[in-house]
Amino acid sequence: MTTRHEKVCIVGAPCKINLHLSIGGKRPDGFHDLKSLFACLALSDTIKFTLCGKDGECALSTNGDLIATEDNLVYKAVSLFRERTGYSNGLSINLTKRIPIGAGLGGGSSDAASTLLALNALAGSSASTEELAEMAAALGSDVPFFLGGGLAFVSGRGEIVEPIEMSISSSLAGLGVVLVKPHFSSDTAAAYRLLDEYREQFHPKPSTPYSSDSSQPLIRALTKAPDTWPFYNDFLPVFLAADREKSSTYQTILEDLKIAGAAFSSLSGAGSACFGIFPTPEMAKKAVNQLAARGNSVVSTFFLANRTHTVVK
Repeated sequence: MTTRHEKVCIVGAPCKINLHLSIGGKRPDGFHDLKSLFACLALSDTIKFTLCGKDGECALSTNGDLIATEDNLVYKAVSLFRERTGYSNGLSINLTKRIPIGAGLGGGSSDAASTLLALNALAGSSASTEELAEMAAALGSDVPFFLGGGLAFVSGRGEIVEPIEMSISSSLAGLGVVLVKPHFSSDTAAAYRLLDEYREQFHPKPSTPYSSDSSQPLIRALTKAPDTWPFYNDFLPVFLAADREKSSTYQTILEDLKIAGAAFSSLSGAGSACFGIFPTPEMAKKAVNQLAARGNSVVSTFFLANRTHTVVK
């Protein structure tokens, strides 16, 4: 319960899917260049920040359980924001997790971005948009996208975010999305190592025709019907070739999505969640029971054009 003297900020942290993910070679800094279409979904975590206690204190709980802070991206975001701005108020933070971990949906990155936005609101917007973007990039490759959310072409190692005009983003609002997470999770670093090994062994040709530097072919394709989208995920053929058990699971999920009526389906990020795009939200909801029958975690959601946070005094 909040007293009248406490200040509270409640912020949503939406997940994302990669409608398209083209991965280039490894860079000198160890990261890979990528070209991707990121899209925010309504499925989200919720984070409640309450000002309390002594300056510098930070208590973090997830779904009501107190957790260690040092390795959590929310705590890392708090520490970085304090370091860059001098903000020192004591904080009690409760994170309600709904986005599955190890699913390629960006839950941790979104939590970090939401933390930066919430703290900046509580601090009276002490950090500029550019400063927030610098902090986000320091926290992780996907974090900058989540400062704005919506729909964007993302490149570099993930820190270059080109928002796509609202008219295109809004055109997705009438579609339904179904997320399907198998019983296993995926480790992003391990996935990139596997990708490098696969390419070194098989020397596959670069993905075409959407591996060019321009974002325009991807954006133009996005204006078409989902069943004509030429998008792909460079991790998917690697996973299908490298692990017989996981390959069978991914193939089954993608086939089930197609049978259930998905106009387009793919893998998100480095997995393990797959997604299907349905012509209507109603079709997506009807597909959930059919897809869940195999024991996967399934949720129906929809595209989110933008994001907001609310400060309650």
